[in-house]
Amino acid sequence: MQTQENANFMTSPKMQETLLAMGTLKEVKEGDTVLQEEAYIKSIPLVIKGSLRVMRLEPDGRQIFLYYIRPGESCIMSFLGGIHQDTSKVKALAEEDTELLMIPVEKLGMLLKEHPQWLEYIFKLYHQRFEELLEVINAVAFKNMDERLLDFIKTKSKLSGSKSIAITHEQLATELGTARVVISRLLKQMEQKGWIRLFRNKIELV
Repeated sequence: MQTQENANFMTSPKMQETLLAMGTLKEVKEGDTVLQEEAYIKSIPLVIKGSLRVMRLEPDGRQIFLYYIRPGESCIMSFLGGIHQDTSKVKALAEEDTELLMIPVEKLGMLLKEHPQWLEYIFKLYHQRFEELLEVINAVAFKNMDERLLDFIKTKSKLSGSKSIAITHEQLATELGTARVVISRLLKQMEQKGWIRLFRNKIELV
């Protein structure tokens, strides 16, 4: 999905040492909430291992998938909320068992002033997330649901490193903001075309 190199705070040993000294390591299980919408942000999550899934929830209960946070990355939304002492505008869940480095928001000012590399990391990350959000807007505005569904399955497959992904039709419908019956119909069509194989709570890319 991305064409550019990931923004990665782990590329510099010195920066890594600085962050580890001021942050707290935290392990979360698959499905755990890391960022909650409308909650004040106290710490910025940096992914060491695993991945986070970031979503936007609507008042009517619908939600839409925005992007994944992979190892070496963080959530730019949490940076902005933390710096401005604002609440989170997104929800982030652990896509799998994940190890995080939690940086207290009160440390952000010092990082920005004393470590130019950290500012460069934030700008690079912001650019990366902006491109991903443009892809989401483009998909919602111009792509049919079958294209969005196939793109989503391919993205999850790439993230997990496997052609087989464990997910239910209901979960796919929730992620893409549509009805389960629509997802079931489209998946059956994709299977008939030979693009995927369907199993109980599992989809395999062909």
